[in-house]
Amino acid sequence: MKTRKETRYKKAEQHLLPMIFTSRSNSCLSQKTRSRVPSTTPIQLTLEAMNTTVMEGFNRSQQCPRDTWIVQRVFPALYTAVFFTGILLNTLALWVFVHIHSSSTFIVYLKNTLVADLIMTLMLPFKIISDSRLGPWQVRAFVCRFSAVIFYETMYVGIILLGLVAFDRFLKIIRPFGKYSVQKPVFAKTVSTLVWFLLFLISLPNIILSDKEATPSSVKKCASLKGPLGLKWHQGVNYVSQFIFWTVLALMLLFYVVIAKKVYNSYRRSKSKDSRKTKKLEGKVFIVVAVFFVCFAPFHFARVPYTHSQTNSKTDCKLQNQLFIAKETTLLLATTNICMDPLIYIFLCKKFTSRLISLTGRKTTASTQENHTSQTDNITLS
Repeated sequence: MKTRKETRYKKAEQHLLPMIFTSRSNSCLSQKTRSRVPSTTPIQLTLEAMNTTVMEGFNRSQQCPRDTWIVQRVFPALYTAVFFTGILLNTLALWVFVHIHSSSTFIVYLKNTLVADLIMTLMLPFKIISDSRLGPWQVRAFVCRFSAVIFYETMYVGIILLGLVAFDRFLKIIRPFGKYSVQKPVFAKTVSTLVWFLLFLISLPNIILSDKEATPSSVKKCASLKGPLGLKWHQGVNYVSQFIFWTVLALMLLFYVVIAKKVYNSYRRSKSKDSRKTKKLEGKVFIVVAVFFVCFAPFHFARVPYTHSQTNSKTDCKLQNQLFIAKETTLLLATTNICMDPLIYIFLCKKFTSRLISLTGRKTTASTQENHTSQTDNITLS
């Protein structure tokens, strides 16, 4: 019996000893290979943490379905009305401005504002087709990558130009006979070109970094087409846009506080009919700040929390939908600016109003002459 047990133990030792040695050698090899692999640097860990945070927020927002009933049915109808009104008014304004020379800074700023409004207007059909789901999903991909970026770019070009219009009116009322370099058309053309160029540079990466493959499911949210760097750039552009708006608004309010004081003092000096006419003329200047605040302020109150909800993993799904509806509603209000700017041309630009009357007056005169000629011809023939 003892000899059988000893032989069993010897066989077991023969099987176990190679396994023990191989496991020890493998553990030693793994320790050696681990020691050879370089450790990650703090910069790599920071970048990985940033990308993980952004992607976690994006994945959570992707899991939250949106209530698209209002966006799909109500907003496209309202945008269609804004589009036809805007294309009519801005085409008419373009026809008038073609006949006006850029002889002042005011005219230069207004012409550039008109170009921005026209580009915004031409981007609306893509948004209407995309939101209403009337076209193929490729239209939605085009909106996310191109037309929406161009739409926002021209919106902020228009915001800066309205600030420059307010600054020009401020100088005109405070120093009506002053001849500063900022009141020359060359300065206005240079500044306008610089504004277009800078906004283009800021917006271009939003087009380039939307480089993920577009699919019917991924285009439902434009953030799906962006990588971590694209999402970070989009968030940074949002903060830059907020800075542009609130800086322009603060300066505009400062200008109009001084203008209001000037108007009030001039009205108190004399209460004759001439002073009342002057008060009315100077009071029309306030239409710029009224249009600016009504159209753009609500959108900028809603945009920051909405963008934050797209990249933050802790945002509730219900709150995400509420912020989305708020952003779309205020964006529609901001888009109505393309219909409001022609009011600025009519009320503040005398050359625009006189040219509009003369151009429409010629047609009226020509039509009345034709009617008169046809009536005399009929009388002669009878």
